[in-house]
Amino acid sequence: MVARGGDDPLESGRQQLAGARTVQGRRFTSNVIPSMVVTIDLLCLLVSAPIAVILYTVIFQQTVVPGVHTAAGFIAGVAFFLIRQSRGVYTQSFVILQSGDTAVAVDYLMSALLSSAIVWQFGLVDEFSRGLTLAYVGSVTSLLFVSRFVLRAALRRLADSGRIRQRVVLYGADKQTLARTCRMLDLQALPQLLLVGVADDYTRSTASETVEELPFIGGFPELLAMARDGEVDQVLIALSDMTRERIEVIIEKLSEVAVDVSLIPREAIALAPDYRVNFVGQIPVLTLWQRQMRDGNTIVKDVEDFVIATLALVFLSPLLLVTAIAIKLTSRGPVIFKQPRFGFNNREILVWKFRSMYTDRQDVSGAARTTKGDPRVTPVGRLIRKLSIDELPQLWNVLRGEMSIVGPRPHATHMKVGDHYYFDAVRGYAARHRVKPGITGLAQVRGLRGEIQTIDRAKRRVELDRYYIDNWSLMLDLRIMVETVVNLAFDKNAY
Repeated sequence: MVARGGDDPLESGRQQLAGARTVQGRRFTSNVIPSMVVTIDLLCLLVSAPIAVILYTVIFQQTVVPGVHTAAGFIAGVAFFLIRQSRGVYTQSFVILQSGDTAVAVDYLMSALLSSAIVWQFGLVDEFSRGLTLAYVGSVTSLLFVSRFVLRAALRRLADSGRIRQRVVLYGADKQTLARTCRMLDLQALPQLLLVGVADDYTRSTASETVEELPFIGGFPELLAMARDGEVDQVLIALSDMTRERIEVIIEKLSEVAVDVSLIPREAIALAPDYRVNFVGQIPVLTLWQRQMRDGNTIVKDVEDFVIATLALVFLSPLLLVTAIAIKLTSRGPVIFKQPRFGFNNREILVWKFRSMYTDRQDVSGAARTTKGDPRVTPVGRLIRKLSIDELPQLWNVLRGEMSIVGPRPHATHMKVGDHYYFDAVRGYAARHRVKPGITGLAQVRGLRGEIQTIDRAKRRVELDRYYIDNWSLMLDLRIMVETVVNLAFDKNAY
């Protein structure tokens, strides 16, 4: 958490800085936290070995033969550290301090499964004790899970006592930029971070009005003097209108002293928190949006769609047959109704549905909304629309790769809300087409199924669709599918 003091910001900052100076013994910056995390993880893996051996010996009354178990444990350990490194956990101290990093146990389970697969692949299963393996994996995951809470509590105590402390000075920037920077740091609640003040080459009266909560240190000479005296660990340069010459002079002067120097780009504050810092080669870039469904996720999504669509067609085939016969016997026309709708990347696709309207009253364009008691709907159509049976032929669209089981619902190309086309009425509407459309979706299980009569409801539907895209996971899909089945009997918005 960004440190704050009493009524007088200048006096508060002096007191905070004085407290940091008076810490007895060695003081560390927050850069030591990732090393502590690696050490704790390694200890959990090593300590778990004797614990597992003792548990196995006591429970199964058998002697442990090291052999393949040592190799399997080593492979699992290496895989675990590689997974953690790929997640950036060992380079981002705030992960531990903010969330507790409770996903660590899941990462080790993935590593253990990988190690077991390798043992099976090399035909060493007969020499592999499942009891000892379960004891070790259970011990490791338990220790890793508990260690996060213990470590977070210990780090907070060390930060509060000043043992781990990153003393930061903000240099430059206008009032709005500095105020927003402070708010963002406050929201992250990082206890090891201590903002000791603001520095800039302005008069004290002008700069002190810039950020009321922080004291004004002075100009660049005062900042440089503090750095030489070892009173500053990091300088954050936040210049909204910096020139290349000015930044080069600042960096050159600060490079003479032992202090970290970081630059906050103007865009990083203006766009925050809607970006991530990535690298294209060695060039840092601010990524404003990144596809959630990519690489391995697309494979998981495709497998999910194929398996569920295939099983659904097999088990629902009697219902599909009865529905087709009922439609054919009660009204003239084809059983299947095909309508152009927006698909992935705004490409047009033909969506299959059981025909629920009289053939001569259908609207292929989708411009005319279906309303309650709509005379265009047949008696059988009312029933199958109520139970969403009319959507089941879209399982064929899923197998064709045009749709998914779960995703934003595909809208007709001329669908309207009020007097405007959907894509004109709602800003950012087209962003919902960044993934394949689905038979069901998050908006549908949140009460936005059926007719959308107002702009506000249309905006809400698009918001939910975009949230689904940005936060997709297999568990989210499964939850939406379960909620869809549960809601079918109670939904009053389908007609």
